[in-house]
Amino acid sequence: MRPPAGENGNILLIRFKSIGDILFTLPAVHVIRGNFPKAKITYLTSKENVPLLAGFHDVDDVIGIDRSIYHRGNPMAIIRETFSLLRRLRQEKFSLALDFQGYGETGLIARFSSAKDRWGSVYQPGRRWAYTHAIKREKLAHPADWNLSLLRQCGLSSGPVRNEFVVPDAALDDSRRFFISHGLDLTRATLFIQPFTSTPAKNWPLENFLALAANWRNRGMQIVFGGGPADRAALAPARGAGFEVAAGVPLIVTAGLMKHCDVIVGGDTGLLHLAVAMNKRVVMLTRSAGHNKCHPFQHPDWVIYPAAGNDISRITTGAVIEACAQALADNIETSGARR
Repeated sequence: MRPPAGENGNILLIRFKSIGDILFTLPAVHVIRGNFPKAKITYLTSKENVPLLAGFHDVDDVIGIDRSIYHRGNPMAIIRETFSLLRRLRQEKFSLALDFQGYGETGLIARFSSAKDRWGSVYQPGRRWAYTHAIKREKLAHPADWNLSLLRQCGLSSGPVRNEFVVPDAALDDSRRFFISHGLDLTRATLFIQPFTSTPAKNWPLENFLALAANWRNRGMQIVFGGGPADRAALAPARGAGFEVAAGVPLIVTAGLMKHCDVIVGGDTGLLHLAVAMNKRVVMLTRSAGHNKCHPFQHPDWVIYPAAGNDISRITTGAVIEACAQALADNIETSGARR
């Protein structure tokens, strides 16, 4: 049964973090738009993730909350931020609130939004009180599949799965300027390497990525190393080896850079999931299958694992070179559709 939100209602979606997990809600956002084509869809997320939502074309508005305020211990700042958020939520008069996160705090937000219908993904039975439809989380499911399942269990219909992140034109222009200013040719085959993740134990050694880059540069490919502002110093060896480094450019511009590349290779990190949502071919290096339910959505075969019981560092450079060669062949087979 469809909720009272109807086609003209206001719908609130909640997911604070992280980049990858926000991207895993994208197929579900498409389903919500399909069911409510005239509704206003608002996405509530952590302030630092607001720019990412520019690529969610089915989202009409974004609310960013500065969660760092709650860790600084300033009671007045916490009160101001909380009341500002609650006032905004009440003003919007949401008819449906959908909590993809399932945290205690996101459950409270859904409850205090005053939405008549509140759907939530719950980890603990004690949080069911916040929702009118509380669906127990399937911990072994891929997050994107689970988000779609949540909607189906709450009564929404879904057609073919879509996972479409659209890079804003301004970001594409900035990414083109990066290519040109760094002497890169937009028409040449390019490999984008994202060597670091948020967890050191998930990182393949940088020296292996450098060997991978050198191999493909010798074969005529352009190489771009990506990363966040904190990665600039760590990527000094890549810069010293003559590779272009884009660490520190805005996230949405990095999306544009990857859009111009043929293959994106790296660890289990949000940027690779972003590339998948742009229909780019990726090669993901990660720990054993038991540690990874977050493979590239709909493409579990795009992952390289070490032999059972081995650390990720035991993945050989040769295996990754071979996987990249297969990825390039896949691109040729699809007649350049991903470029």
